[in-house]
Order: sequence, then structure tokens, then C-alpha cells
Amino acid sequence: MTTKSKDSSAKPKAGKSSESTKKSRSPRRKSVRKLPILKNDPWLEPYAEAITGRHDDVVRKLAELTAGSGNLIDFANAHRYFGLHRLADGKWVFREWAPNATAITLIGDFSDWHEEAMYSLNPLGNGVWERIFPANAIKHGQLYKMMVHWDGGEGMRIPAYATRVVQDPTTAIFSAQVWEPAEAYKWKTASFTPDTKPLLIYECHIGMAQEREGVGSFEEFRVNVLPRIVADGYNAIQIMAVQEHPYYGSFGYHVSNFFAASSRFGTPEELKALIDAAHSEGIAVIMDIVHSHAVKNEAEGLGRLDGSYDLYFYGDGRREHPAWDSLCFDYGKNEVLHFLLSNCKYWMEEYHFDGFRFDGVTSMLYYNHGLGQAFNGYGDYYNGAQDTNAITYLTLANSLIHEYNPNAITIAEEMSGMPGLALPFKDGGIGFDYRMAMGIPDYWIKTLKEKKDEDWHPTSIFWELTNRRADEKTISYVESHDQALVGDKTVIFRLIDKEMYWHMEKDDDNMTVARGMALHKMIRLVTIATINGGYLNFMGNEFGHPEWIDFPREGNGWSYKYARRQWDLVDREDLKYQYLNAFDNAMVELVGSHYNFQALPIRKLWEKDDDQVLAFMRGDLVFVFNFNPFKSFDGYGILAPAGSYQTVLSSDSPLFGGYGNIDEKVEHLTLSDPLYAPHGVEWLKLYLPSRTAIVLRKKPAGRRHKKQ
Repeated sequence: MTTKSKDSSAKPKAGKSSESTKKSRSPRRKSVRKLPILKNDPWLEPYAEAITGRHDDVVRKLAELTAGSGNLIDFANAHRYFGLHRLADGKWVFREWAPNATAITLIGDFSDWHEEAMYSLNPLGNGVWERIFPANAIKHGQLYKMMVHWDGGEGMRIPAYATRVVQDPTTAIFSAQVWEPAEAYKWKTASFTPDTKPLLIYECHIGMAQEREGVGSFEEFRVNVLPRIVADGYNAIQIMAVQEHPYYGSFGYHVSNFFAASSRFGTPEELKALIDAAHSEGIAVIMDIVHSHAVKNEAEGLGRLDGSYDLYFYGDGRREHPAWDSLCFDYGKNEVLHFLLSNCKYWMEEYHFDGFRFDGVTSMLYYNHGLGQAFNGYGDYYNGAQDTNAITYLTLANSLIHEYNPNAITIAEEMSGMPGLALPFKDGGIGFDYRMAMGIPDYWIKTLKEKKDEDWHPTSIFWELTNRRADEKTISYVESHDQALVGDKTVIFRLIDKEMYWHMEKDDDNMTVARGMALHKMIRLVTIATINGGYLNFMGNEFGHPEWIDFPREGNGWSYKYARRQWDLVDREDLKYQYLNAFDNAMVELVGSHYNFQALPIRKLWEKDDDQVLAFMRGDLVFVFNFNPFKSFDGYGILAPAGSYQTVLSSDSPLFGGYGNIDEKVEHLTLSDPLYAPHGVEWLKLYLPSRTAIVLRKKPAGRRHKKQ
């Protein structure tokens, strides 16, 4: 979430003539080197100068920040310098960057919340303040803040680099807390390399992961929810709302304290124990990091840390995000880059996170935040409306993350389709490993809202699920937390709605529920089967969690009724939620057990809108879908490679709440046809009940085929 910044490619600055600027740019126009992104996509050729220019901007900024060493790991250490730290001799040191301040004093439990001379800071120059305190002057667990004075005002502030921030249960006031437990956390899984090919993400929110009405904890999640994720077969968890945020209902997207894990969920050690436990189960842990904007709160956040408006953020009309009621970082400032890059390193270094899902990337990339803009062609990505400072930051962040941990995972939440976002920097990209395929859930919601079942077209479905840049990996998903919020509906709730309250017993054969469950399974299977990078599911949606998510707010009487997960529904033997969960487990196991499944070419075998039948092949697996709500087909012919096929998954299985109309023990032998023999395909004849999906595995060659 950025706006126009101090960009070297903008209008010439005072003191530089436009003629000299032209001269410096003319060689680039004459001879633009060919980055791989340009070689791989000739349609980008008209924008070669812009793409190469962004690449060069990063190279120059990297040299500037690292004094030419190129070592971002050593540069991104602001968290080790600023904030409160114990020195080797036992004393304490505190530092803060606050150039607009005229005086700063630490106040807290140790000073009875009064300004005392012994806790006042000294200016070091360049806006940095410092004070060294005796070893016994500050103790573990004490609360503290800064009393900051500036010309014309003063205010209590939480330090920018505070690593522990807590809220008083009575006054609701937030304060920094000294955190120095007697024993540092000892990691049981010191070294962890995720096996995420394909990447199967279980998106989760710690606070709403519990059954009871209230705020869940890291410990509850580790004990009660993590085992469910392990059993479900996912190999990564993506945790929302980790960074401290004053308003719980913001879902964690209005961050106030970027280096502090939200204390409402527990202690730093409990978060570390959760990550440690996940690693011991082979599960990677991805943090939902928010560097696209920050909360406006001044008492809790960075808004006016030293009394100024432009310390970390823009100081003009670009300061406030027009849609999110938040503040926009000024990525043109080196001090801001130092803060944010160090923040990335801190979470990996201190908590062993395996990577990040960057929130709100679209808003960062464009001066208008991508609001109200349709991205209809390549020209929309290179028309001068892009914030090159933000693009430079994101590229540096990806470089740092992968330099620190070559196995790290980075994902961009981005909806505009900016080319190169998920390409390595060396190839001319921004460096993310994956981008969210945000059009897919929108497509499913639009289909469910606007189309009759008989108007679902396999050609449209297949195109939507596979329409992506060949050189960039995506995360496909049916629904994330976005689709489950109040104001929207989950897929299962759109399909079944109020009937879920009365007809989810296993012995209740309600047709609305039957339709909903059938399509719920098919939608998920066709989405995961077409991934080219990874798949994501939001917690509870795997078993069709009913209703919506509504965090406590004034409008609902501050209720936690809908800010939780009803695990008892899937645990009950008499309810159909178990069927949906079992199917999700089966499809995740099928895809996850094929190493590099996401990299297997997708070979379309059949699509016929009149019949509403779709079939495609990946490796030795054939996925067949009959979306027809009325027609079942007996002996339906699909052209497939010659051979023998065995059913390995059927959405119609009684194990998944189906009717058992497909005999999964039957071996299907292809039938030769002289017309298609030269093409290496034969007829694969199948029974396809309406609203069902089946997956078949081709057996190794070595038998004679039947003749038609």
C-alpha cells in the first residue's frame, strides 16, 4: 500500500537539468539487455526499459544499503541495535530512532510511571537516542513506555522495536513489557527443511481456532489443532494475526508493533513451542506478514512516534490509505527499508518461521493501490502508475529472505497479475516463490451466485483454473478467510444454507444437502488437481464449517460466537461433516503423495460443455468430472493414453457421503480405434454418475488392449 514516492525515475529533481537526465537514460534505450523474463515472454518487449529499469533500481539500492557488499543479512540487523537489550556485562541498553524528538525518557513500573533523570535518553546524532542502565534497573515482566517530547507536544509511546507488548485487562491500555525469561527457549528441531512439493497450506488464526467462545492460545492450538492438521495431510500452516494489533477484529491486519508476537495468544516461548512442534511433524510454518500498511493509532503504533507525521510514513496526502483507514509506509526512506527488512529477518531468526505470505501486495505496487482499476493488458503494469520504491523493497525483502534461508517460502497476495512477481530477481522478477491465484475463489463464488447448475461449463472451469503465467507458480484455493467473513459466505453455506442446521445427520437424505456436498467435493478436487504451485484451505472449510466468521465488535455485542471453530461437528459420528473431511483427507493424500505433482504437465483429455464433462491427466492420474446435475452416463468415452486404469478416488464413495454407484474395483481397459491410434490414444469408457468426480491411475504398460 503505497503511493508516489521519492522515485529516481520521476520528474527531475531540483538542481538537475532535464538534459542531463536524458543523457543518463539514453544508453538504456539504445541497448536494453535481455533479462530472462523478456526472453520468455515476447509480449513484454515493449516494456523492456521499465522492467530493466526496476531491476537496476534494486541493484543500486542494494549497493547503497550494504556499502557495496551486497550482504543484506548483515544490513538487516536493526532489531539487534534498536530496542531494549541486555549487554554482555549485564547492563541494559535502550535505543530508538526519533529524529523529531527533543527529549525521551523511559517510564514504567521501574519508575512508578514518572519521568526520572536516570531513565532519560541521550541523543547520539542522526535521530538516534540511547541510554545504558544498571543491570538491576530493569527487570523481567515490568511494563514500560517512552515519554517522548517534541516541539509543541509530548506523548507516551511504545518503542518501535518492542518485542513484547501486552494489554491491561482492566484499562485496555497497551504497554511494552520487559521479556527476559530465566531460561531461553531450547529448540528441539534445530534444523528444518520443508518438503513442500506440492505446497499444501492450512491457513489458520490462533485466536479463533478453539471451540469455546473466547480467544484461543498458542498452547491450545499446539495441543488441540496441530494434530488435526497433521492428520489432514497438509504440509504447511499459514498463521494469521501474529504481529501485535490493538483491535482484535482487524484480523491482525492493522499492525501496531511489528516485532511483537500478539500477547493475546500467549508468550513468545509458547509460539516457539508451536512452531517447534509443527517442524517435528514435518510441517512448515508461514507467517502472514503485514508490511503494506500500519495501524493509525498513535499511542500503540508508529503513527507519530516522535511527534512527526512522516517518520515511517508519507507526510502528505499519500499518508493515509483511502480504503483501509491505515497508514502507508514511505518505502523511499532507507530507515524504513532498514526497519522492514530487519523485521523479516527477525521473525526467521527469533521464531524460525519458514517464510511469509505478504499481505496487500497489490496495494503496495500501485500509487492508486489498485483500487477501482481494471488490469486488462500489459500496458496497465508499465504506465508510470507503479510505485518503484515499493517494488524495490519487495524485491530486496525476497532476496534477504532467501539469502537467510534458501528453503524459505514467500507468497504474494496480489490480484492485478503483475508479470514477474513470482520470478527470481536474477530473471527480472520481484522474487516471490508463489502468488495467490485470487481469481479462482472469485470465480467459484460468481458461479455459485449467478449460474444455474446446468450452466456450469467445463471449458470455463478448466480455463479459469489453468489460466496463469507458465513461468510463475501460484497458490490455488477455493476459499480463504476472505470468503468466510461476515458480508460473504463460505462455499458450503452458499450451497446448503439454512438446511445445514436441520439436515446434516447421516441418515437424513436431504436433496439440498446432497447437492451441496457433491459440489463441495468436486469444486475442491478440480481446484487442487490443477495446481501449478500449491493449494490452500482455511481451517474448518475442509469439513464444510457452517456460517461465517464475525469477530467481536460493537455491532454484535462483542460476541465471540462466530469467532471460533466448531470442531465438535466433524468429531460427531452422526453428522455428515465427517464425510467432507474424509474426502478432503483423501484428495490431499492423493496429490501430496505424488512428489512434484504441481510440476506435472496438465494434459486435457476431454471437455464437452453439452454433457458438462471434463477430463485431464497429470502423470499417471486421470481426473474425470461430471458436473451435470441431471444426467448420468454409462460407457462414456474419453480419449486417453492406451492402457489399463484403476479407480483410486471417487467422490461418490459411501466413505465420503456418496451413493456408491461407482464400482471402484473394476479395471478399465482402453479400446483401440483406428481413427485415433496414430495419436496414441484410445477410448476409455466409464460410468459417470451425475455430480461426481473420479480419479483413475494408469497401470504400467505391458498388456494387449481390447479392440473396439
